[in-house]
Amino acid sequence: MANESQGRKDHSRVKIGLVAALFALAFAGLWVRAGWVQLHMGSALLSQASRQSLASEFEYGERGRIFDRNGEMLATSVEAKSVYACPFEIADLDKAAGTVAKALGMPLSQIRKKLASKKQFIWVKRQISDREAAALTKADIPGIRLASEFSRIYPNGHLAGQTLGFVDIDGHGLEGVERLFDARMQPGKAKFVVQRDAKGSRLYLDAQGREVNINGLDVRLTLDTHIQHAAEQALANAIEQYKARAGIVLVVEVESGDILAMANQPFFNPNTVKGSNPTQRRLRAVTDVYEPGSTFKPFLFAAALEERVIDPETLINCENGRWKVANRTIRDTHPEGWLPAHKVMRYSSNIGTAKIGLDMGADVYSSYLSKLGFGEKTSLGLSGESSGLVMHPAKWTSVDLAAISFGQAIGVTAVQMARAFLCLANGGVTRDLNLVRDPDPGRKNAAVRVFSPETAATVLSMMKDVVHEDGTGRNARIPGITMAGKTGTAQKAAKGGYGDEYLSSFVALVPADQPKLLVITMIDEPQKANYGSMVAAPVCRDVTVRTLAYYGKVSENLESVVAETVSVDSLADFPLDQAMADPVEQPETGTVPNIRGLTVRRALEVLARRGIVPVLKGQGTTIRDQKPGAGQPWPAEQQREGTDDVFILWLS
Repeated sequence: MANESQGRKDHSRVKIGLVAALFALAFAGLWVRAGWVQLHMGSALLSQASRQSLASEFEYGERGRIFDRNGEMLATSVEAKSVYACPFEIADLDKAAGTVAKALGMPLSQIRKKLASKKQFIWVKRQISDREAAALTKADIPGIRLASEFSRIYPNGHLAGQTLGFVDIDGHGLEGVERLFDARMQPGKAKFVVQRDAKGSRLYLDAQGREVNINGLDVRLTLDTHIQHAAEQALANAIEQYKARAGIVLVVEVESGDILAMANQPFFNPNTVKGSNPTQRRLRAVTDVYEPGSTFKPFLFAAALEERVIDPETLINCENGRWKVANRTIRDTHPEGWLPAHKVMRYSSNIGTAKIGLDMGADVYSSYLSKLGFGEKTSLGLSGESSGLVMHPAKWTSVDLAAISFGQAIGVTAVQMARAFLCLANGGVTRDLNLVRDPDPGRKNAAVRVFSPETAATVLSMMKDVVHEDGTGRNARIPGITMAGKTGTAQKAAKGGYGDEYLSSFVALVPADQPKLLVITMIDEPQKANYGSMVAAPVCRDVTVRTLAYYGKVSENLESVVAETVSVDSLADFPLDQAMADPVEQPETGTVPNIRGLTVRRALEVLARRGIVPVLKGQGTTIRDQKPGAGQPWPAEQQREGTDDVFILWLS
């Protein structure tokens, strides 16, 4: 028995040893396999796993927005859906084409051609409407997908349309500010690692990518939407009244050189680029070259005073309105005999001005024009800007010198004129124009003294006489406000000489002694009248009055404003630096009060606090009726959409 029991124990030990050996071999095999997989096959398997469960996706940012000087939105981007197809995934081509064509309202043949493409990816339609996107989502067609993009919109419609410019469907700036600051506003893109389950559903989005700011940078302009609206409205009224071809209004803050308004007519709505033409899209203030006419004379007088060729009392024979230079006859609209130099400016005598230019000489006069920036682009940097047309002085004949003295035989742009007048307004020192609140320092030009402070002050005094009751600019007068101005009526060049069309213009500096505001108006080819004093001066007056009303501090004596002719019967003098203070912040709530029965002055003060420039109809000193009526919502939203005549006051 004992031997038998001992034998069984020996067999048990063998069995246990065999089992232990098998487990040891199994564990050793697993460790070897694990080591092989991790050390030898690890990289390949990790890459394969990543391809199966992880995917890289790109997210595109939003293009930078454009604001005015007060933070009002001028351009922004909104998310839009676009349709694309993966043709190799489409099972039933005819059915898919029919459904897509119906949803998008496109020709069936066009859609079928796209879906039959051999490409792996093809755009079907970019930036579709919400209704179209909903229809396609509901249809759930294999191979037809929606992608998110950004569409550019301009909330104010045509307001400053040419200045803002527009973008193409891919969001690249093509004209105006959109092109000038395209690199700055262009969005970036971020790469995200997305983990998916076996069905391909997204599990999570890597938070690291969310920390990257991929939106484009915003741009803040010097424009003021309310002043821009007032300028565009006044310009549109003049164009309609005189059946003119086109027009320009520039409003500039003298102290900073900031452009507050740059109105161009015909208007252009960047929301509807496809329906526009190049004539509408052209930013005339920087692209169009004009002979400035008599608005150019102040620079001739400034140069002559600086060179001591004349003083304000120097007598000049204006030849009773007719005088020959070489074989050309120069004529004056109002014949005069002997006049002191300051009255040559007041009555805008071409003959007197030509004589001053001839006495000074081509080389000297040309050097001043060069210092003022004529013949070269401004620092604005806008695409399509012209350098103007200025001949080399060596080529000037006596006829050329005489003509250039009173603003013919030379080509300038509106922004060049604004830059030159800023020099006079700034005490004889040049100053750059600004279109953005934080301009690029690299584009700034060093200030240059062109005229002495005494010369600049004398020329402004002469221009003040132009707006005198017997001066050519009397239609721009605002009683109680001192204004320096200059009219211009330039006969436009035609084939073989000059034709029957004119450019009517007016330049205003307010107040005359220490200008704070510069307003330039140009009306191209007016039909019912052509004198700058009749056509352009009232527009300058209109814009100036509305700008002062918007900036507040309207005088107690303002009792009558006529919208159609912008006549102001009584306006006491007040410090313009107070009138040009920052606008009052507008409340966010409230309704339109009852303005009927108030004086014009009081009504303008009430509306100016809301930043509203009303349209005034009729004549009188009190408000007879209003639109919108009392209790109605303020029309701020409509104004931002660029509609006209949103707030009307009828006078009695």
